[in-house]
Amino acid sequence: MSTKYPDAPVSAFSRRRFLQGSAATVALGSMPFSMSLLSRGALAQTGQQAILSGSHWGAFKGIVEDGRAVEFKPWAKDPHPTPMLEGVRDSIYSASRIRYPMVRRAWLEQGPGADPDSRGDGDFVRVSWEEAIDLVAKEITRVRDTYGQQAVYGGSYGWKSPGKLHNCKTLLRRMLNLTGGFTSSIGDYSTGAAQVILPYVSGSIEVYEQCTTYPVLAEHTELMVYWGCDPRNNSQISWQIADHGAFEGMESLKEAGVDTISIDPLLTQTCDYLDGEWVAPKPQTDVPLMLGIAHTLYSEDLHDQDFLDRYTSGFDEFLPYLTGEADGQPKDADWAAEICGLEADTIRDLARRFANNRTMLALGYSMQRQHHGEQSTWMLVTLACMLGQIGLPGGGYGLSYHYSSGGAPTHESPILKAIGDAAGGGDGGSVDESGSDIMIPVARFVETLLNPGETMEFNGNEIELPLVKLAYWAGGNPFAHHQDRNEMLRAWRELETFIVHDFQWTATARHADIVLPTTTSYERNDIEQLGDYALSHVVAMKKIVEPQFEARSDFDIFADIADKMGKGYEFTEGRSEMDWIRGFYEGAKIEARAKGMEMPVFDVFWESNEPLGFPLKDEQKYFVRHEAFREDPILNALGTATGKFEIYSRAIAEYGYDDCPPHPTWLEPIERLDGPTTRYPLSIASNHPRGRLHSQICGTPFRETYAVQGREPCWLNPQDAAERDIRDGDVVRVFNDRGQLLAGAVVTEAIMPGVIRVQEGGWFDPVKPSEIGSLCSYGDVNVLTPGIATSKLAQANCGQTGVADVEKFTDDLPEVTVFSQPSPRDAG
Repeated sequence: MSTKYPDAPVSAFSRRRFLQGSAATVALGSMPFSMSLLSRGALAQTGQQAILSGSHWGAFKGIVEDGRAVEFKPWAKDPHPTPMLEGVRDSIYSASRIRYPMVRRAWLEQGPGADPDSRGDGDFVRVSWEEAIDLVAKEITRVRDTYGQQAVYGGSYGWKSPGKLHNCKTLLRRMLNLTGGFTSSIGDYSTGAAQVILPYVSGSIEVYEQCTTYPVLAEHTELMVYWGCDPRNNSQISWQIADHGAFEGMESLKEAGVDTISIDPLLTQTCDYLDGEWVAPKPQTDVPLMLGIAHTLYSEDLHDQDFLDRYTSGFDEFLPYLTGEADGQPKDADWAAEICGLEADTIRDLARRFANNRTMLALGYSMQRQHHGEQSTWMLVTLACMLGQIGLPGGGYGLSYHYSSGGAPTHESPILKAIGDAAGGGDGGSVDESGSDIMIPVARFVETLLNPGETMEFNGNEIELPLVKLAYWAGGNPFAHHQDRNEMLRAWRELETFIVHDFQWTATARHADIVLPTTTSYERNDIEQLGDYALSHVVAMKKIVEPQFEARSDFDIFADIADKMGKGYEFTEGRSEMDWIRGFYEGAKIEARAKGMEMPVFDVFWESNEPLGFPLKDEQKYFVRHEAFREDPILNALGTATGKFEIYSRAIAEYGYDDCPPHPTWLEPIERLDGPTTRYPLSIASNHPRGRLHSQICGTPFRETYAVQGREPCWLNPQDAAERDIRDGDVVRVFNDRGQLLAGAVVTEAIMPGVIRVQEGGWFDPVKPSEIGSLCSYGDVNVLTPGIATSKLAQANCGQTGVADVEKFTDDLPEVTVFSQPSPRDAG
């Protein structure tokens, strides 16, 4: 039995106070940035090359010998390289690498829509690239001619890879826009509820915006509260190239002696590293906990009424609910304790400590990925308003510490432009995305397939769900990131054609009708910036090795499809891969000159084989979120209707949604630990994984660093394990009414009783692919999670809602097959 954080460095669990139920090297001229020049002498003597590139996991040098990548060495200036780079390299040579264009036999021989039950059984036929391109172009045309352009869905939601050119999501939409239009998605799975509610509350989506920087926190913060927030884990990766600046930031907090509290059902790596206090409420009860804290602040006169009067709107409308005047139930600490499982004195103590210290509330994304997830984000901002520290150095709240090293200071750099989708959009992914004829909330695609023609309420509007007959995915993995896998399988039978670009035989590729093998980002050239928030360097993402087998880049594939449909020149604009990359760089060079910096010519940059660095100014290093608003709330008004933080929203009140009231409210979810409607005894925590990025690099040997008997790990508290006669290392069956999976037991005190942890992103591997409800032999947690929406407002996903039970698996263990080449299996 593990007595510490299972994947963390050595750190004794006994140190934790578990409160559950208790109290540039070479400067170029005079330029204000740096670019090192690589010495290749030693490598040349060994016959090796070191080639600069970048990834979601960081910048690195690919060590190449005889045309094969033998090692990915972290960039020398990476402050905290991730061990996952080994798995990133392995992905090039994965046993599940898609080698050739493939078409599902039934679809090829019998036509679109044939035998949808056989999707996933591995029966594919190899075709030539010429035939594959022809099939795709003709099928898009057929579906549009038969059903209308809205019947083509350009999905492609997912983390794809960094790079300003080879953004497959944008490239797919570019091709579809140029050739006739399509149905698209709006929003994302990561912050779907928060990014819709926050414009009403604070005037912007905030979740992807810079928060108060770590140098400010280290100097001014007295109490750092990580609420469902684990940057030690999640900052290993970034949407662009990871800079890992959050690790330096957390080191500064530790050196400064900042007190930290982690509010989470799991002992996080952040809590472990910072030797913080661990407060473990029952999952999905954070809103009652926040309300209990808020009630204590108000009843003990610890709230900042002056801040509320000057900088907020609607506290008076919220107050009757908080005090119980409106419904007869005060939301006090005693009421909250009954729901969240903490002692009332613990809740009152948290309120007093929040108020008596310079406190930063750092919220993760997990709480808004729950039923009624809008309420937790809204209530945390309300709590911060009551504390009155927003805009002060080291105080207030931050919604990006959880993501891509938010809080790492932003450098004085130009912004690299990216290829567009031919309709005005670039990367896309948030609520302001544009570029298609019809847009549906991204987490509601299954609902759309099952209910064409019905009306869906969304963010004050109504959407008529289109009839979709062709779905096209590139760079995403819906058979990992979408919830309720078995409902998804039912919905997929409504599709006549499913086209997928990928480089590995994920479950998504296995359920496709046409599969086109793409390059990894290490088999093509691109350019990107280092750090989503730091933007400290520009990195040449150089091709490390030649494409494997018959893989081609998404850019080349879509260019050929567009050409087949008469729009080839419009797609490429007559530019090659390097033409586009050079153009992005030259655009940034012009912007840098306007900032008083002179970047080197492109060829010098590209051949230097080192990232190009930019300076950090004090005003950026010591950035304070909402400081300008606090200084002058009229001149620097927020983007809300009142220009202030809105604790009560009249706009939302006008919508009249029964599942999203006009102020923060505790709404009972469909199921939760010890909830009144719950049928299963254990709550599921489907956290971000430690050893991969969502589902990426799960299909590599790196998986063995965390797998248990070849399965996804399932954490259990010793108490829950003992009640079920489960021992560390056993294979267990995790099940509920929605599905079942196998996993490997990890018995540890780093998870509270009544909760199990199965990481999201495990590859779906049904024992009988054609049988809905079949046992998943590897451990895809989304066979267990519900596909419901957070509310009518955001229509976001509920990946952190779900309950189940666990039992020791005593039957013959089925083989895990999803990490190898597909072959027809018994459809049973």
